[in-house]
Amino acid sequence: MLVAAVTSLGKTVLLVVAITFILWSLVTAMWVPKRHAGFPRRLDAYILVSAILFVAQLSTVLWVSNTQEVEEAHAAGAPSQPEGGGGSTTPTTTTAPAGDATAGKQVFETAGCTSCHTLADAGATGTVGPNLDDAKPPASLVVDRVTNGKGVMPSFKGQLSEQQIQDVAAYVSSAAGSS
Repeated sequence: MLVAAVTSLGKTVLLVVAITFILWSLVTAMWVPKRHAGFPRRLDAYILVSAILFVAQLSTVLWVSNTQEVEEAHAAGAPSQPEGGGGSTTPTTTTAPAGDATAGKQVFETAGCTSCHTLADAGATGTVGPNLDDAKPPASLVVDRVTNGKGVMPSFKGQLSEQQIQDVAAYVSSAAGSS
């Protein structure tokens, strides 16, 4: 996944965790040993903190790659990575959604979308999933995520009809970032 395609939240979290890990590494490798002869006094604590920071960095990368939506790549209709993470790309289509945005707003408000996503038009302020106003996903991406789920987002394939999925995709793709 290209860094330019990660949402602002994903970039911020990655940057904070990376800077913390890098600073810990540099300070404990170069600065502290020169000033404190017996460093590390407690090797077990040093190894534990280093391991925790390493795991935090890997976990952050996995979280971003599995749950963050992309901004520029999907907004511009550029090629996107397939779900399997393989080397080939498939173009993201930006054709007009097949659903009814008005009906989609009702689906968005009643299917539980508001508890996880932020979308100003619906008065939604959820923080579990991506901020849809920032991500501005195309209808094709919304259809895919609602149908198949990804990361912490469950699939709604068995809970919503195909028409309801098309409707919510039309609503989200037209309302995101408009307020």
